Amino acid sequence: MTLNTDHLWMPFTANKQFKAAPRVLVSAKDMHYTSDDGRQILDGTAGLWCVNAGHGREPIVRAVCDMAHELDYAPMFQMAHPKVFEAASKLAAIAPEGMDKVFFTNSGSESVDTALKMALTYHRANGDAQRTKFIGRERGYHGVGFGGISVGGIGGNRKHFSANLLAGVDHLPHTLSIEHAAFSRGQPEWGAHLADTLENILALHDPSTIAGVIIEPLAGSTGVLIPPKGYLEKIRAICDKHGLLLIFDEVITGFGRLGAPFAAQYFNVTPDIMTLAKGLNNAAVPMGAVVCKNEIYDTVVNNAPANAIEFFHGYTYTGHPLAAAACCASIDVYLQEKLFDRARDLSPHFENEIHKLKNALHVKDVRNLGLVGGIELNSREGAVGARAYETFVKCFEMGVLIRVTGDIIAISPPLIINEAQITEIFSTIARALDTVA
Repeated sequence: MTLNTDHLWMPFTANKQFKAAPRVLVSAKDMHYTSDDGRQILDGTAGLWCVNAGHGREPIVRAVCDMAHELDYAPMFQMAHPKVFEAASKLAAIAPEGMDKVFFTNSGSESVDTALKMALTYHRANGDAQRTKFIGRERGYHGVGFGGISVGGIGGNRKHFSANLLAGVDHLPHTLSIEHAAFSRGQPEWGAHLADTLENILALHDPSTIAGVIIEPLAGSTGVLIPPKGYLEKIRAICDKHGLLLIFDEVITGFGRLGAPFAAQYFNVTPDIMTLAKGLNNAAVPMGAVVCKNEIYDTVVNNAPANAIEFFHGYTYTGHPLAAAACCASIDVYLQEKLFDRARDLSPHFENEIHKLKNALHVKDVRNLGLVGGIELNSREGAVGARAYETFVKCFEMGVLIRVTGDIIAISPPLIINEAQITEIFSTIARALDTVA
């Protein structure tokens, strides 16, 4: 296949490096991509943490095609269409109890900015307009909008834009400690005390000025950081104590990745707001969502003047008909095929297979929960990330797609994976590591 790569500026990509030796995917079905040279590539990353039901699923494809014929686009400002109400209802039905108000967006980044604005609007409607600050977490990833990178804590995402970030944002410490919790199976025993840092930050800023705390219940993009036992419970309790909204960024953990519809249900910790995307509609059409507690919606809507717009926010493609159709079909597939239960049942095998890499060449740490795992490698001196990138390329050549961030390999396969394919992913990684200097 001849490609003209001159005109495309690729996201989160070393463009010169990639264009010197492109990796191109031309089709996908179920657990596999097909590359431009005709090879089958086992998808160990669900695309980009998002194709939870597998690729090319007929019910989802058919729903999108049917909707394209029926209604290609409908605006959502002062009007709507039937499928978006159905999508909201299906999503509310699997959300944590008491969280059944849905605002649709087009991506995880938009969901985060929406959630931040929703929190500010709620506090203003509730008579707490002084609550304008947010607390994120080191190594947190909340998309690439200015709001998201402000509350996010990944240095590389922030440094070029640091002069233009939101004011009044502080950050909790991250929860990873290889020194104290290396090779933990599931949630580490060490680290719940790190939540207490929130009290120190609040004392510094004055709790009455804080709108909310936003964290990923399990941090994915930064390299799979598993919350210590008791950590999320303590964060929830501190937020309740001081009247802060707790926002869970479930863009990655939502829709079965941990063996429950959402991490909130897996950990039995209910936030006030959840940001969603990725698995929301199996990535068939760009879509995100924010789900909030009823109290937030009721406060904002009921305290506004009659016939006035309550929330000055939205997007041209909010609730797009094709995206809504894909959402409805995807949730139906998840439930009819019991894919959340499947992820839960496969988790022990996934855990056993990933921890076989403990003694593999270059491996510094292994961590896992549900169907998500991280393998941290020892970095080369002066070349952080090079070893993992070379492992990524080697695995692709060997027929397995993995994801790397720095020197961490992340695995998050579609929930339709079977035990043999799980074994294949990690055995391929082991073989690739043997070939990397």
